[in-house]
Amino acid sequence: MIPEFHSQMIAYRLDELLAEADASRLLREVRDAEKERPKAKRRRGLFGKIIPA
Repeated sequence: MIPEFHSQMIAYRLDELLAEADASRLLREVRDAEKERPKAKRRRGLFGKIIPA
């Protein structure tokens, strides 16, 4: 295999893996943030009206 082509293949694969790692890291951060912050709950106010939380 030509050395230039081989180094291009390695660089391309490295870019793919870095992009995949970034996406994975972002998903993990979103999941962690959702765990820390509870979902909003609807509350009943005075006289039974629904008040957004």
